Amino acid sequence: MSEKEVSERIDTLEARLMFQDATIETLNATVTAQWQEIDALKRRLKALSEQLAEANAPATTNERPPHY
Repeated sequence: MSEKEVSERIDTLEARLMFQDATIETLNATVTAQWQEIDALKRRLKALSEQLAEANAPATTNERPPHY
């Protein structure tokens, strides 16, 4: 292999590596954003579940019915 061929191969490999690094950074940012959204949705789901449970809880026996 000539020096020129080796140099071209190294240049090609360096270009691929730069592209892969950029792709990995983009994917990492995407995954991080998705996890943040998933965490927010989990918190919202928990809050809604608690609200639903409170709404379905039986009334206490000491309260007067609304028609009194």
